[in-house]
Amino acid sequence: MRITVNQPGGRQHGITLVELMVALAIGSFLMIGAIQIYSQSRQAFTINESIARVQETAQFALDTIEADLRMASNWGRTSRRLSIEGRTMLGDVNPKILAVPLDCSEDWSLELDVPVDGFDNVMGLTCPPQNVAQANSDVLTVRRASVNPVPLQAGRLQIQSTRTQGEIIDDGIIPPQYDPAQSATHNLMVSSYYVDANSDLIPGVPTLRRKVLGIQGVNSAIFDQEIAPGVENLQIQLGIDVNEDNTVDRYVNPGDQIYNPRAPGYLPGARVLTARVSLVVRGLVREPGVDDQQVYAPGNVNLGTFNDEIRRMQVSKTILLRNTRI
Repeated sequence: MRITVNQPGGRQHGITLVELMVALAIGSFLMIGAIQIYSQSRQAFTINESIARVQETAQFALDTIEADLRMASNWGRTSRRLSIEGRTMLGDVNPKILAVPLDCSEDWSLELDVPVDGFDNVMGLTCPPQNVAQANSDVLTVRRASVNPVPLQAGRLQIQSTRTQGEIIDDGIIPPQYDPAQSATHNLMVSSYYVDANSDLIPGVPTLRRKVLGIQGVNSAIFDQEIAPGVENLQIQLGIDVNEDNTVDRYVNPGDQIYNPRAPGYLPGARVLTARVSLVVRGLVREPGVDDQQVYAPGNVNLGTFNDEIRRMQVSKTILLRNTRI
């Protein structure tokens, strides 16, 4: 059988059925190849997008924690936290009375002797988590003053400081012994980072949250803020200088007595110089086909493998505290 087609000038050429079938077969193979390439490209794009989202969550969480940690032990114009009146002190028989929110205890706001602290693999704060605290995850607490001076604000916990001393105030009035021209006002800032097992933004997904000291109306208050859904575990290790040579001599877990002047195991002169922050971050949805056999062991906890078709990543960063060096 021959199929003919008209050509310009009246001449005719034929195409056999076999030739037509061969052309269709070749076209089909090319079409199948193009579809496969498109499908593979689409799959690769989806995987890369998922990896990028997990990396983005990890980077955002680390950046948020780092900004706080770097400025720990900044008290405004003074670097002498032991000279700040109004902080909670061991054995203080005449403490200054301040309107401190008690959700997380008075010490949580005023224990300036310990600018960096936390709890090891447990939600040890007296204030409850937003939902349910994630098991086997640390808590990190950072205390400091705001970087820039601020206006006086009645009801908010603030620090009035000079080069040699400071005082916590809550009435918006500069203490009479402070010359306004020689002192500055900074907000007292306290943050406790922890992992909640259930995000308010994306139910069923763990999330990094923090308790922060702020103001509500005309009174100091503690707020619970969601930071990064997808953070599944937080681990902290603190680098300690024990001999005042501005080098890290050992790493300890948060809550260790060695750096806490109020603890019986305190080593005089021990200071936190660095903090090693480790996070396990996961995707927000299941991805069928993901086979993750990695053993996740951040900090001092072993989470094992998950095998739940959810993409994960473990990241770590060591952060230098700018204001604790001698």
